[in-house]
Amino acid sequence: MSETIKNRSEILFLYDATNVNPNGDPLDENKPRIDEETGRNIITDVRLKRTIRDYLFDYKGKEVFIREIREDDGNLRTKEKRLEEFKDNEELIAKCIDVRLFGATTAVKDKTMTLTGPVQFKYGYSLHRVDLTYVKGTTVMPSAQDRRQGTFTEKYILPYSLIVFYGIVNENAVKTQNIPLTEEDIELLLEGMWNGTKNLISTSKVGQMPRLLMQVIHKESNYHIGELDKRVRFISNKNDEEIRDITDGVLDISELVKTLNDSKESIIKVRYKVDERVRLSIDGKEVALEDALTEVSHEQLPF
Repeated sequence: MSETIKNRSEILFLYDATNVNPNGDPLDENKPRIDEETGRNIITDVRLKRTIRDYLFDYKGKEVFIREIREDDGNLRTKEKRLEEFKDNEELIAKCIDVRLFGATTAVKDKTMTLTGPVQFKYGYSLHRVDLTYVKGTTVMPSAQDRRQGTFTEKYILPYSLIVFYGIVNENAVKTQNIPLTEEDIELLLEGMWNGTKNLISTSKVGQMPRLLMQVIHKESNYHIGELDKRVRFISNKNDEEIRDITDGVLDISELVKTLNDSKESIIKVRYKVDERVRLSIDGKEVALEDALTEVSHEQLPF
């Protein structure tokens, strides 16, 4: 069995969304979430966690606590009934990888539990302004009100959004709350981020691709660099709203690489995966990431 994690690590994740709604706001016509001041797309941490949960349950056969389960009558199973499937909190934590990763808050009968998950993500956001697009169409099947013709459909999409997420794996939360989060769990988390994004195959979500994933593992306790998401830039000759593909620009990692190399004394290893269509640059010159990380130990992620 894999050992419980001992070291803090930071996660940097970039993926893009093409002609989809990566995270709709149910209180605003399910439009993609956009910061009105900057024009940038916003993605909640809840959306990313759902991507990870769905992948781990559907493709890796892992039990997750927070998922949709339909009863025979078609209604969703309640939290109360879901909790009845576990004899106590210890069994819930041991069986459900999402609870070990992200924590959980339950207050039902004698099963009160408040766990702050060791893995926490900030909200994701696009590295550029996005172009909110309204799409209208028709369906072949008519509605009951008008049986002569199909009905109209309408939705909001983003032609393109390059999104960055930043997260921390906190070893202290594991120790202080006695959460048996293992290295194997973290490996599955990273795989879920990468392959889970590729497997968002639905009408509203298909068209998303992982582009860069990095885990920075630190030697020291209670230490991390912080704000790795603010150390990458997407540079394009096009206006932001005209960007339509990852090849429309280059991902400038100058500040990121400098920061990592300058922090070499605190870093055990940098683990990474880069999509082949991404162009990386340092000071205006295209580079391969493995050639740029000259001062720190590094390896490619295995999935």
